[in-house]
Amino acid sequence: MRNVAGIVLAVAAVTLAGCSGGGSSTSTTGPSAAPGTTNPTRDTAATATTGNNQQDCAAGYLAQFSTRQKLAQLLTVGVKSTADAEQVVRAEQVGGIFVGSWTDQSLLADQQLDQVKAAAHTPLMVTIDEEGGRVSRLKNRIGPAPSARAAAQTMSADEYYQQSLERGRAMKDLGITVDFAPDVDVSDEPDDAVIGDRSYSEDPQVVTEYADAYIRAMHDAGLGAVMKHFPGHGHGSGDSHTGAVRTPPLDQMQQVDLVPFRNLIGSGAAVMVGHLDVPGLTDPNVPASISPQAMTLLRQGTGYGAAPYNGPIFTDDLSGMAAITARMGIEDAVAAALEAGADDALWISTDAVSSVLDRLEQEVRDGKLTTKQIDDSVLRVAKFKGIQLPC
Repeated sequence: MRNVAGIVLAVAAVTLAGCSGGGSSTSTTGPSAAPGTTNPTRDTAATATTGNNQQDCAAGYLAQFSTRQKLAQLLTVGVKSTADAEQVVRAEQVGGIFVGSWTDQSLLADQQLDQVKAAAHTPLMVTIDEEGGRVSRLKNRIGPAPSARAAAQTMSADEYYQQSLERGRAMKDLGITVDFAPDVDVSDEPDDAVIGDRSYSEDPQVVTEYADAYIRAMHDAGLGAVMKHFPGHGHGSGDSHTGAVRTPPLDQMQQVDLVPFRNLIGSGAAVMVGHLDVPGLTDPNVPASISPQAMTLLRQGTGYGAAPYNGPIFTDDLSGMAAITARMGIEDAVAAALEAGADDALWISTDAVSSVLDRLEQEVRDGKLTTKQIDDSVLRVAKFKGIQLPC
């Protein structure tokens, strides 16, 4: 079976490469420049042809997966070791693994990640949350970095870009492909609070400037960046690791917390949604990470004055944070997140992967997850991985 999957993937890769338009540029402050003038008749014909080619290319990529494997592409799970990572990738073909504080860091040495990636039928995301300061998994390997707040207070945005670029290249050399950073929460909390010095500033424009520098650095180093925690954790009532967190009402967040997301939604960074109860947005006892209303706000953009967003939506950790675990188990949480509109469900162990996939397959049979929704999410994740999709 694996050889067949490999052949299908190879064919799909050739097809996708042939259809791809290559690289793209992004803007953090507004829409891209308008394309040049074209012949209207020719342009109409080209649009129709391109639409057909996009459908064909997407179908070719999706054809390599069973329904269960498509669902597995929407999971990113924390791993303990090389053996743990290789087993879950080989057995269930998850889309991503997460390197946490509990992970044996020999996984990042001696090309051990290569054997994990070799077990995947399609490129694997290797993720980490390397923010600097107190949220750093790699300080013993690539050296320490100041917290976001300290960086914004002690160096220019250009200097911060250069430092972050160097660290991004070091992460790339270790085999990391995605950094769950920057934290774009706006906060004046004490340094040691849940967000605290993980926030660049209490000024949303300063947050925008430094987060933009970090995102550009990661992209220039060849990594994906993920800004968090939508729609904003910086003025929350507590720590979502330990319990439910209530934010200010949505109309208040428009002026502060949502500003960096609004400014950076076109940056090419993905977005992580937090476990946040938001008055005026989420239903009671339904945090943003599993809320259809929160996903719609992010996806459409109009509800907070932003451009539409068609990149991948990640959840915050669904298994190690009481804001979720006090309400439901991991199978229910992943199902709720994907049904709400998330593209990638994150949690911190491999223990429940098979039972989660069993549950998701049942959601498909029950019509709670549609093929189109799953396919759209798989394609968003694939594009974020760097697979050359034209759609």
